[in-house]
Amino acid sequence: MLTELFLKGRLRQNLSLEETRSLEASVRRTVALPPRKQLIERGQRIDNSYYLVEGAMLRYVDNRKGERQLVSVAIAGDFVDLHGYPMKRLDHAVGTLTSCVLAEVPHSAITDLINKFPHLGRAMWFSTLLDAAMHREWIFRLGRLNAESRIAHLICELITRLRFVDMFDGRNFPVPLLQRDYAEACGITPVHANRSFKSLRERGALILHGEGRIEILDEAMLAKLAEFEGDYLYGSGELQLGELTD
Repeated sequence: MLTELFLKGRLRQNLSLEETRSLEASVRRTVALPPRKQLIERGQRIDNSYYLVEGAMLRYVDNRKGERQLVSVAIAGDFVDLHGYPMKRLDHAVGTLTSCVLAEVPHSAITDLINKFPHLGRAMWFSTLLDAAMHREWIFRLGRLNAESRIAHLICELITRLRFVDMFDGRNFPVPLLQRDYAEACGITPVHANRSFKSLRERGALILHGEGRIEILDEAMLAKLAEFEGDYLYGSGELQLGELTD
């Protein structure tokens, strides 16, 4: 099943068998893309949304000089542009980080799903609001944490999300962001990112193995440095939601 990771760890168990089968049936085709390939340009008219089956993707905004600010990282189980269904044009670009497999869902099929299954429509809305919750946390990270803590926070967030979909083994971090990617996500220079990773390594929090490969040695230390509380991801803690009911 292509869409089996959708809302896994959050509200997947709250979807009926008919809802999950209908979501799967809404996929028109799969698309394979190589690493570092743009999928959607800013302002481009879109009539499909894409669910990430395999790989990792990035959302980003470029300034007039072509310098990039990362605003989101997507992993398997995420819709990378579900908010494009009502908006039709995105205010940012979307591209791959790794080789990716995407499930293409026409907006007309999403309309049919929402009309036939209001509960599933609410779950899809919940999915887009998770994106908004993460964006608010990214604003906190950029506004209140130092460079080292910003990087630690991003790593902790991704670890938590990867655990929801059973993709983190407790040590090997499978999202191969390069130091320049961390810099672009954390509002710092690549040189500052390099210094921050050196500090995290010297603290014994992690080890860098090159090409974006990170080994996590002390997740608790990373969380403490980052002031990280994962409640905003709605999978555990005070904000955890067990079902979509009034």
